[in-house]
Amino acid sequence: MNHLLFQQLAHSRVLFLDGATGTELVKQGMPPGVSPELWVLDHPEAILAVQDGYRAAGSNIVYAPTFGANRFKLAEFHAENNVRSINEQLARIAKSKAKNSLVFGDVAPTGKFLAPFGELDFDQAVDAYKEQIEGLVAGGVDGIAIETIFDLQEARAALIAARECAPDLAVIVTMTFEPTGKTLTGNDPAACLVTLQALGADAFGCNCSAGPDAMAQTIAAMRPYAQIPLIAKPNAGMPCFRDGKTVFEMSPEQFGALAPGLLDAGATILGGCCGTTAEHIKAAKLAVDGRIPEIRPPRHQSAIASASRVLAIEQKSELYIIGERINPTGKKLLRAELKAGSLDLVADFARQQTEAGAHLLDVNVGMPGIDEQELLPKTVARVVQVSPLPLSIDSTDPEAVEKALRLYPGRALLNSISGEKKRLENVLPIAAKYGAMLILLPLTDDGIPSGTTGRFDVIEEIRQKAAIYGYQDQDFVIDALIMTISAEPTAADQALDFIRKCRDEHHLATVCGLSNISFGLPRRELVNRAFLSLAINAGLTMAIANPADEELMCLALGSCALAGRDEKFGRFLKAFTTNASTPSTGHSQPSSTDAPPSPEQSAYHAVLIGDDDKILGFVERALQNGVPASILLEKTLVPAIEEVGGKFERHEYYLPQLIASARAMEKAVDHLAPLLAAGGKRTPIGKILLATVKGDIHDIGKNIVSIMLKNSNFEVVDLGKDVSAETILAEADQRGIGIIGLSALMTTTLPAMEEVVALAKKQNKQYFFIVGGAVVDEDFADKLGAHYASDAPATVRLAKEYYQK
Repeated sequence: MNHLLFQQLAHSRVLFLDGATGTELVKQGMPPGVSPELWVLDHPEAILAVQDGYRAAGSNIVYAPTFGANRFKLAEFHAENNVRSINEQLARIAKSKAKNSLVFGDVAPTGKFLAPFGELDFDQAVDAYKEQIEGLVAGGVDGIAIETIFDLQEARAALIAARECAPDLAVIVTMTFEPTGKTLTGNDPAACLVTLQALGADAFGCNCSAGPDAMAQTIAAMRPYAQIPLIAKPNAGMPCFRDGKTVFEMSPEQFGALAPGLLDAGATILGGCCGTTAEHIKAAKLAVDGRIPEIRPPRHQSAIASASRVLAIEQKSELYIIGERINPTGKKLLRAELKAGSLDLVADFARQQTEAGAHLLDVNVGMPGIDEQELLPKTVARVVQVSPLPLSIDSTDPEAVEKALRLYPGRALLNSISGEKKRLENVLPIAAKYGAMLILLPLTDDGIPSGTTGRFDVIEEIRQKAAIYGYQDQDFVIDALIMTISAEPTAADQALDFIRKCRDEHHLATVCGLSNISFGLPRRELVNRAFLSLAINAGLTMAIANPADEELMCLALGSCALAGRDEKFGRFLKAFTTNASTPSTGHSQPSSTDAPPSPEQSAYHAVLIGDDDKILGFVERALQNGVPASILLEKTLVPAIEEVGGKFERHEYYLPQLIASARAMEKAVDHLAPLLAAGGKRTPIGKILLATVKGDIHDIGKNIVSIMLKNSNFEVVDLGKDVSAETILAEADQRGIGIIGLSALMTTTLPAMEEVVALAKKQNKQYFFIVGGAVVDEDFADKLGAHYASDAPATVRLAKEYYQK
């Protein structure tokens, strides 16, 4: 189905998707531990019966049974070489009886973390998804449904693959959000929406992880930014364990009663996930029968985003500071580091500007003697690891721009698109492909036009060219192109006139490189600050500046208050009644007036922020200063990783930060290991056995638990995934281990946990069981007689309690 027709359809009526597939296939006879995709190939009548039920209930779209049909999931069943064929066959089966509904190919997580926080390269993920989607397209699907994704970067990989394979096909995306309101990796719902709708998704929303009432809150949080239809595909409540089976206790009637609330929150496409049946879909459809989707223009039409933050660009709001420091121009030390291939100073600049109150960061590595096409994407990846701010990608090299935008997990601001012919021809299509917001530069092949009218003529030409690619005025920020007053005394007046007309006559956001105005003058900072105050009053939206200039940041706050751009002086009062002129991220970092931190303090901070590039340098300096390895470990590194765990439990950190800190800790401990062994100081607290239970092939969470346990001085025996109860207990008995950690991600494998505990009782063996995973809760653990761990830090705490007793 053409994506434009799909959007028209979704705006004209409430559309219904299907409900759960896996649990319904179990009712059709699918045994545990098999690949659902391969089983359906041998039992096509099973999926046809499930989908017939959903069609009869009112589903307009059903999903082909291809949730796990990517090369990584199929490799668990030795079928990774037949991805295209399997997807094509499954699509044809689903289409064979699809007379009154559409069939969308189901695309789901690979089960692996993507770089920079995981080992799977971004383009490897794109290739894997392309392989699957090519098979689905060959099988005749009407669209693609990317679902149950918990990492924005993986959602981007799948969406890019879909757009490159089938540019005109309808593609919808749903992600899974935790009770915290964010994904497991800390992605913000609105940031995900802003990123993916700019990248070409035809609808976006959530599935799984929550019931209808909780999901309505997430939908409501996205609605102010939504330019595409929103999807809600909730569970039938949360799972529980009854009589040896996993059940969802929300009845169809209860589910249906909550469906209108999802429409009220802003969803126009409804369906069901875990635990829902055809009866749930029927009840929901009856509950909203006759309602027409309420289409509202988004309150925030202009926005950029990182994976964890969305920045709405409001012309009459505060001044947005674009941190200028990651630019080698005039910075000898940064130039030398970049040429040497080091990104340490880049990371420092990113952290410092974030802590100083920048709203977004400009990333520019252009200089002679470096390969910008290689270095720019690496720099973007490094900055993403250390700062949550959205980025401005700043380059004149089209290939470098494409590589950076392809990799960036958010919606970037591109600096810039000019009226130069090659720039329009080569860079504009790239920006459009990746959904970047644009800085428009009034510059042509003939140079900079004189006067405001000439500059607007160039801007108008760029706007018309960009409109061909779907760009609208809310996607633009206009560069005021500030010239130095030392060469052109009227430059300031011209720039202010241009900014005012952008605001008053064309309703366009503006930006300027602040330091240009003072070039060649003494006390440049005074000229910059004076001009900034005038520009704010004229309507300047953004300034490329150094947020570490505290006087400038204070002046910006005061000028916005005076210009009526700070409602009830809220930001000004917040800044100065708390004795803070700039925001802080909360990381404790010594100020320039403090004594230099000791190597131990620096090592602590490196673990806290996950700086695995510098951690060994700090550890080595501490050792050279005479700090014993055992003291460094117990008094510095262990408290640091414990604080990381605390931040994770308090939802101040998410999975990427936890992984980064764990890696830094692991690196430091490995470096200290020979010294600790030689001194006899590193005796493990105890042993723990970990396993993902039989029938479950997911092990991301378990692997993170393993890293945290090792960093906390436990000896870990990891049996991997899909491990039988007999093997788990035999290994524990043979190795003399008394504590066992069990993981399960799928509701269908919860009974396998019960089998392990039941077999231990049958064998009269006493073990301290810790259970965890996405579908596990405390109530389930209590019924098993096990201990519940919600995350890796909780597992470490329980293990310590066991050995203390």
